[in-house]
Amino acid sequence: MEIARHGTGLRADVGALASQIHPVFMLPPVAASAFGAVLSGRLDVTLLALHLVAAFAALYTAHIKDGYVDFHGRGEDDDHPLTASGCRFALAGASTVFFTCLLAIGLLVDVWAALLTLPGWVIGYLHAPQLDLNPVGATAGYPAGIAFALLGGYYVQATTLTTAVVAFAVVFLLVLSGIKTIDDAKDYEYDRSIGKRTVAVVLGRRRARLFAYGLMAVGMVVVVALAVLGVFPPASVFAPVVFAVVAAFAWRAGEDASLATKLLIRGSYLFLAVLVAAVWLG
Repeated sequence: MEIARHGTGLRADVGALASQIHPVFMLPPVAASAFGAVLSGRLDVTLLALHLVAAFAALYTAHIKDGYVDFHGRGEDDDHPLTASGCRFALAGASTVFFTCLLAIGLLVDVWAALLTLPGWVIGYLHAPQLDLNPVGATAGYPAGIAFALLGGYYVQATTLTTAVVAFAVVFLLVLSGIKTIDDAKDYEYDRSIGKRTVAVVLGRRRARLFAYGLMAVGMVVVVALAVLGVFPPASVFAPVVFAVVAAFAWRAGEDASLATKLLIRGSYLFLAVLVAAVWLG
């Protein structure tokens, strides 16, 4: 079976498979899972590792499936490192890893832990060609996966969900949906030409940009409000401040959606880092 489209042998195959690991987009779900464990106040290393690997496998599945559909199915992409059979091999491997972890989580914790972990793979597998053709699926799919990674990471440690962790998940969903809307605007012309109904295509670039920053702003307001009410740790109020500074620079990028996305993604890393610190400090 040929795995790599460019080159032959084990080195080419491993390189092609490794090329589908995109740290910029894979780190947030894995970090969200770890953040959930931190929020729980408990730390079973085995359960943490299982959930982290499951989150990673779900994201890898999403990237493989997306490339498989866009290049081998739709013919949208100009190139892809994996053959069609290589994509199917990678999908089978990543899915096997995910469901092995899922089974272990279900046995070591309970069925609810497994059910909170499962959506990550479902969203990743169905992203293309099902979810990416409508505004909600295209925009909120990835953020929803991160929200579930947070909830699952918390539940496998605590075997319960609290108001605080659910609120954190909602905040992540809002903020990251805003960032994803900006990211999708990069492909506005192409998406419109093939009938892919992203938020940018449906609303237009200007209104989609306002909508995106509106979602992020709501997320920041929610963090401040819940910190004041005592649901979030008091130091959480600094997270929106840090993100707002980065978002201001992203706003100044104007129609350069690529630059704005890079800035906002890095801003989300800082946002999460401050929240983690706030939780540690109490």
